[in-house]
Amino acid sequence: MFKTGGALIDAETAFTRARRGARLRRLRRARVQLPVYTTTHPVPTRGGIREIPLEAIHGTLEPSRATQFDASFAPVRASARRRWERVWIAEERGVLLPPISVVPVAGGYAVRDGHHRVSVAHARGAVAIDAAVGM
Repeated sequence: MFKTGGALIDAETAFTRARRGARLRRLRRARVQLPVYTTTHPVPTRGGIREIPLEAIHGTLEPSRATQFDASFAPVRASARRRWERVWIAEERGVLLPPISVVPVAGGYAVRDGHHRVSVAHARGAVAIDAAVGM
């Protein structure tokens, strides 16, 4: 992505691109909605804070967040814009953000807290993110 030097302009552009990608996936009738996990089955894993691959994050524990992001964690609602842009700007400035909170589910993880951080990490092309893994 071409950077203008203005953090807010860059964040707005990135949000628009991410949202446009979500819209295109909807038009192609790809799997759009972020899966919601209501119960988590105990999956043997070591807890604590560690780096996990973004591709291992498959869903959310919060039904309200499933309407804000698609299955690729791209924002689908304009209501996510301001917070998304603040996270983008914080990362741009090198602010150390807290780890996201996830729980293990079959084949990966579901986000408990940190949906916007996951979305921004995807938009930036990251491959992994720091996470507090809990049960």
